Amino acid sequence: MSLNPIFSDKEVIEFPDSPIPLDSKFYIQRLPCEGLAYAEIEKSGSLLRVKAPRKMGKSSLMLRLMNHAEVLGYRTVLIDFLQTDTAIFENTNKFFRWLCVNIARQLELEPKLTDYWDEDMGSKVSCTLYLESYILPQINQPLFLAFNELNCVFEYNNIIQDFLPLIRFWYEQGRQNKIWQNLNLVLVQSTEVYVSLNVNQSPFNIGLAIELPAFNLDQVKDLAKRYQINLRADQIQKLTDLVGGHPYLVHLALYHLGCDLITFEELLQTSATLTGIYRDHLQSLWVILHKKPELAMAMQRVATASESIQLEPMIAYQLYSLGLVNLAGNYCASSCELYRLYFGLQLLRNNQDDAVKLKQLQQENSLLKALVYIDPLTEVANRRQFDHRIEIEWKRMLREIAPLSLVVCDIDHFKIYNDTYGHQAGDQCLREVAQAIRSVVQRPGDLVARYGGEEFVLILPQTDAKGALYIAEAVRQKIKALALPFKTEKLPARHESVSISLGVASTIPGVDAGDIGTLFLAADEALYESKNNGRDQVKLSSFLQFQY
Repeated sequence: MSLNPIFSDKEVIEFPDSPIPLDSKFYIQRLPCEGLAYAEIEKSGSLLRVKAPRKMGKSSLMLRLMNHAEVLGYRTVLIDFLQTDTAIFENTNKFFRWLCVNIARQLELEPKLTDYWDEDMGSKVSCTLYLESYILPQINQPLFLAFNELNCVFEYNNIIQDFLPLIRFWYEQGRQNKIWQNLNLVLVQSTEVYVSLNVNQSPFNIGLAIELPAFNLDQVKDLAKRYQINLRADQIQKLTDLVGGHPYLVHLALYHLGCDLITFEELLQTSATLTGIYRDHLQSLWVILHKKPELAMAMQRVATASESIQLEPMIAYQLYSLGLVNLAGNYCASSCELYRLYFGLQLLRNNQDDAVKLKQLQQENSLLKALVYIDPLTEVANRRQFDHRIEIEWKRMLREIAPLSLVVCDIDHFKIYNDTYGHQAGDQCLREVAQAIRSVVQRPGDLVARYGGEEFVLILPQTDAKGALYIAEAVRQKIKALALPFKTEKLPARHESVSISLGVASTIPGVDAGDIGTLFLAADEALYESKNNGRDQVKLSSFLQFQY
């Protein structure tokens, strides 16, 4: 077997299992997001937020951002929470003292912590004074302070309730205090954070946020050329589809092809097997999932589904942080063909009796359906999913200072319809109405839920009152267009088909003293106003409108 000419060069090609070195020709820049990142750290007192699933190139980008900062004359400090002992998170005072010492050591300064730490003033104030009075004046030049894998801190609620607001405070100090303009912050994370923070305390609605995308076809083609591998257009397409453009998986494939360790056909045929080049990567993911059965069940359901499915948000984001799924709002799909093949067949592969294992998989899927809160009759979200999701969206809109709208709707005279046509027809009516509503509410971040009986509710994040009214009216018109026959002597002759009444309420969380209950009550009262005024109409709550 002859070696590829790539190895006749002086350059030694390293196995792609670590951040790509600064001088490597195999680093593919992803524009425009990376260009925006470089521009951001050049600003005084900047804050950059980088988010992407695991092994998407965050660490490689971090190396280049730090190098760029050093070229600009900055001092650099990297706090990597993946390398932090769990004991550090025992209490906030220990955490902040560790943080200060770590910063000082990396800057080759004596910690001198006892000179600046005041237990009576508290750890947050002491940490801030330490930076303001010692670190920043001592180095007398801009400081590039990066927090890598910030998501590792999210599980320690005692820490994040103090640490995250402090990051925001440092950033805001740069708007009014010259010394703090020398602090440039970078936050790198893999997952979303679900903590209750006041909108004015969260660091996740300030600064510049970028999310690293997967490689596109042109970037995969470019990287293949850098490896000096000649792939046809259809092969580039197949490789990109196989791994979803995942940077690490693309590099791994091209490394093996460039070393003549495998042919392209063998790569495709064995990719999802225990003899393929991705076996270690796939097995490591499988081990992680097995430690959390709810994630394993969810991933198997995603992998075996013919289209995107809904998952409970926390489960969805955990799968996303592993790079296993792509998210479109609350809908999940396998992020690439490799994961779909591997995780879809994994249970069957581990059992000689395929029929028994398939039955087990079907049972687990049924259990998962209940776990992810899908109403079995209408196949939209149920009450439990609504209750969970509204809390998440409330917190998210609180961070983003964005509007959140609710639409509560009720099928008109449904009890009479049920009595007239029977329960079987009533169930079919509920199914058709639910799917009609879902066909209108198509944005990934929106949610349609069956709240109970014949009542449905819509969660519309980042939607103001005007937008919510438009959607509600579109829903009303859609139900009328169904033309489900509804004729009975109990109702006026003009009533010939199923109709729906809707109530709308909208607010910006955190702007007023209201809460989720207040918002729902306002939408519910608007619904009853719609009913009292003749039904088959949309009403906007007069409450909370002052915000617009």
